[in-house]
Amino acid sequence: MVEKTFDNELGAGGETHQRVPEKGSHSAEGHLTTNQGIRVSDNQNSLKSGSRGPTLLEDFVLREKIFHFDHERIPERIVHARGSAAHGYFELTQDLSGITKADLFQRKGEKTPVFVRFSTVAGGAGSVDTPRDVRGFAVKFYTKQGNWDLVGNNIPVFFIQDAMKFPDLVHAVKMESDRAYPQAGSAHDTFWDWASLMPETTHMLTWAMSDRAIPRSLRTMEGFGIHTYRLVNEAGKSTFVKFHWKPKLGIQSVIWDEALKLQAADNDFHRRDLYEAIASGSFPEWELGLQLFDEEFANSLPYDVLDATKLIPEEVLPVKIVGRLVLDRNPDNFFAETEQVAYCPANIVPGIDFTNDPLLQGRLFSYLDTQKSRLGTANFHQIPINAPKCPVMNFQRDGQMQMNVPKGRANYEPNSLSAHGEDGGPRECPVTGFHTFEKSSGVEEQGDKLRVRAELFADHYSQARLFWKSQTPSEQAHIASSFVFELSKVALEQVPPRMVGNLLNVDEDLAKRVADGLGIDMPKKNPPARDAIDMDASAALSIQKNMKETIEGRKIGILIADGSDAKILKGLITDIKEAGATPFVVAPKVGKVVLSDGQVIKADGQLAGSPSQIFDAVAILLSGDGCKMLLKQGAAIQWAMDAFGHLKAVASNPDAQPLLDKAGVEPGDGVVPLDASFLRAAAKRYWDREPNVRMLA
Repeated sequence: MVEKTFDNELGAGGETHQRVPEKGSHSAEGHLTTNQGIRVSDNQNSLKSGSRGPTLLEDFVLREKIFHFDHERIPERIVHARGSAAHGYFELTQDLSGITKADLFQRKGEKTPVFVRFSTVAGGAGSVDTPRDVRGFAVKFYTKQGNWDLVGNNIPVFFIQDAMKFPDLVHAVKMESDRAYPQAGSAHDTFWDWASLMPETTHMLTWAMSDRAIPRSLRTMEGFGIHTYRLVNEAGKSTFVKFHWKPKLGIQSVIWDEALKLQAADNDFHRRDLYEAIASGSFPEWELGLQLFDEEFANSLPYDVLDATKLIPEEVLPVKIVGRLVLDRNPDNFFAETEQVAYCPANIVPGIDFTNDPLLQGRLFSYLDTQKSRLGTANFHQIPINAPKCPVMNFQRDGQMQMNVPKGRANYEPNSLSAHGEDGGPRECPVTGFHTFEKSSGVEEQGDKLRVRAELFADHYSQARLFWKSQTPSEQAHIASSFVFELSKVALEQVPPRMVGNLLNVDEDLAKRVADGLGIDMPKKNPPARDAIDMDASAALSIQKNMKETIEGRKIGILIADGSDAKILKGLITDIKEAGATPFVVAPKVGKVVLSDGQVIKADGQLAGSPSQIFDAVAILLSGDGCKMLLKQGAAIQWAMDAFGHLKAVASNPDAQPLLDKAGVEPGDGVVPLDASFLRAAAKRYWDREPNVRMLA
C-alpha cells in the first residue's frame, strides 16, 4: 500500500484546496510546468521504481529542477557557503573486516588522512558564525581505494523526505527574493509559510528550534550521516548503517541571548575557536560510532529507515564506537583548501553503498553537478584538496583547466594498442572494482513507475513528539521560546495558527506555550496524514543530559584592573592551564596593567572588545580602587551581567562584590568565591538560574 502525499496543499485546518493562480503568474492557466513548458503532475515526489525503490534517472522533472537550482549562484556555494575546515586523520579502533570490505575499516590502528569542513547552511559566505541554523559536518577520507565523502550535519534528521523538495526548502529559507533579507535566518514569512504547509518538516523543526542549532563551538557538535547507508563485506553481505560523530569534549550549546550577542562580539567566533584550538595543540577529536542493523530489524520498526526525517534512538539501537577523528592541522590557504574543497555523497569506496532513501538518491545527482558549476570545470577533482591520494587512471580527457598530461593514443576502451607495443591504458577489474550491492533477499527491486512515498513516510509527528519528550524542562522552554520568536517575525497572519495546528500533533503543551507566547487563539489541530504514536523518551537526544562536566577545551575570562592581586592572578592562570582550559585576561586597557606588586603586564584583550559571552566561565579579580573605577564603566557591568544571565560560573574576590551587586549577580549555584571551587563550578552551566533572569515560553 502506498500513499500519495499532498502535505503542501493542506490549509490551516487541514482541508485540501486547489491552488488559484494570481495575476502575473508564470503560467496563464496556473499550471506548473518544466522549463520546456511541459505540465508537471506531481511536484512532491521523485519518480521511483516502486514505493521504496530507487529514484529513476529518467525523472526529467527532478533532474531539471535540481539542475537549475544547482546553477543559481556563482561562485559561492548555494548552501553551506560559510565554512571552516581543518586537516586531520581518522584512526580505526575496531576491526570491521567482517562487516565491510572498505579498506580503511580493515586494520585496527591504521590512520587515514581526512579534510573536514564545518558550515552554516542558510547564510552566504560573508555571514556570521552563530545564527540559529543547521551546521554541516563533511568529512573527506583520502583512502587507499579512493576518496570517500561522508557529507552530513550536526542534526541526525532533515527537513524533507524527497530531493524533489530541496530547492523549495532552500528558496524558502534563504533571503526573500524581492528584498534580499534576512540573511542567515529562518525567522521570516517565506520559510514558515512553506514549513507550515509541509508537515514532514515538523521533526526537524523541533531540532532547529532547540539548542542544537546554536552550538557552543564546532568542537562540541555531534555529526551525523543522516541517511541509512549500507556496509558490504567480502562475501557480499549487506548491513545497514547510520554514522555518528561524537565529540570528545561532549555536546555544548549557547543560549539564544548569548548567540545574538556573539554575532556582535565576534562574527568569526566558531572559525576563530577552531583555528586557535588547533594552533595551540588542543586538537579537536570525535569518536566515530555506527548503528548497525539488518533488514529484519528495519522492518520491525514503526517508521521507515529510508525516511531522512526519522532517526533510530540509541536506546533502541546502541551506537558502536569504531574509531576516532582528530583534527591536527589548519589549512595553509583558506581559498585553495576550505573554499575549493568539493564534497559529494556519491564518492564512496568498495564496501560502502547507498540505499533507496529518496533524499539521498537526489543528492547523488546534485552534488557533482553543482561542483562543476561552482568550480568552473569538470576537472575540479584535480585541485589538490580534492585529489585522491591513490592512483587515478581512466580515459577521461581534456576539459577546461586540465592539469594532467596524458601520454599516448589510448583515450578509449576497449583497445588493442598494447598488442602493437603501445600503452593501452587501464582496464576494468571485476575482482577489486566497485560492485553495487545486489539485493540478496530474493525480492527484486522493481515495480510500477510511480511518484509516491512509502506508507510509513506519512507519519510526520511521532518522532517530533519523541524529541520533545526527551528534553529537559529547560530545553523544552528553549524550543517553545524559539518557535515564539521565529513566528513572531512572520507577517502572514495565516501562518502562525497553521504552524501551531501542526504542533498540536506533537504535544498540546508545546502548542499552547507557542500560542500563548504569540498571543493568538488556539487553532484546531491539523488532521495528520497518519496518526502519531508514542515512543519511549531517548536521553541521547538531550544536550543537557549529555554534557560533560569538564573545563577541558574551554575558555575562561579573567577581568582585572590596576591593583589586582598578582599572586592570585598567577595561580589562577596556572590552575586553568593545568585543567586543560585557556585563560584569557581582560582589562580596561590592553597594555600597562599595574598589578598589586608593581608588576606591569599586558592583558589578552580589552574590556569593550572582549565581552563575557566569548567565555565559558568568568572570574573577576579586582582591588577596591579598581572596582570603583569599573563601576563607572557600562562594559564592565554588562560583562558580569551577561555572564550571570548566560548561566555561567561567576567567581570573584571580596573587593569585586560591588560590581557584582550593580550587575544584578545574585548569590546561588555557580556564583562562587575565587578559590579552588571555581574550576569545579566552571565545568557546567546553571540551567536552574534561567527562570530568574528571563521569561521563556
